[in-house]
Amino acid sequence: MASNQVAKPLGAITAIVAIALAGMLVRSPRVQAQDDDDDRDSNDPRIEQGFDITPVHLDLDGKNRKLVGLGSYIVNAQGDCNGCHTNPEFANGGNPYFLGQKKKIDPKTYLGGGVDFGSFGPGAPNIVSRNLTPDKTGRPEGGHSFAEFRQILRTGIDMDQLHPSCSATLTTNCLPPPFDGSRLQIMPWPTYQSMTDHDLRAIYEYLRAIPCVAGPPAPSPLHNDCDND
Repeated sequence: MASNQVAKPLGAITAIVAIALAGMLVRSPRVQAQDDDDDRDSNDPRIEQGFDITPVHLDLDGKNRKLVGLGSYIVNAQGDCNGCHTNPEFANGGNPYFLGQKKKIDPKTYLGGGVDFGSFGPGAPNIVSRNLTPDKTGRPEGGHSFAEFRQILRTGIDMDQLHPSCSATLTTNCLPPPFDGSRLQIMPWPTYQSMTDHDLRAIYEYLRAIPCVAGPPAPSPLHNDCDND
């Protein structure tokens, strides 16, 4: 009788432990990765610094706050994305290169693209920076998914195919040899391709949180279809 009474609680404890272990084993890799990311970012001072230096109001609804803050730090304090993707870069009276002025980024054009870097030679197209802000789908940089965004940063692939390589039959709006028209030019993706997936996710999450900049009217490749268009 006594042995049966002891065996029942032991059996229940064994079953509970087995269920807990099974739960740990079947926990999805995605959840595990997110937990690891949260642990990694918990004490990262760059997150709050990123929120301090962002020049625009951020929409954090449905976003990972820690990734947004880290992404802002990378975009605004390390990557100088603003220097190539905001035109004009500084608000009126906010150009720090002018005597006595304090830096102030123009929120109306922030990361909306449009900086013209000139052409690659006679007859070659001008290279103009792209609009990085999210469209009405909530995805940044032309509505690309994170997988596509990561591929762009890793390989420089131009998914818009704006300036293909010139050939005997393709002679306008194309890039002459030795430039590879399938790759983004000027854009420093050869540097960014060495970033970790975690940092690229942070950049993407931050770009999801910034306001949409409509840019010039369609069919310009810089046009963004915002919610209020």
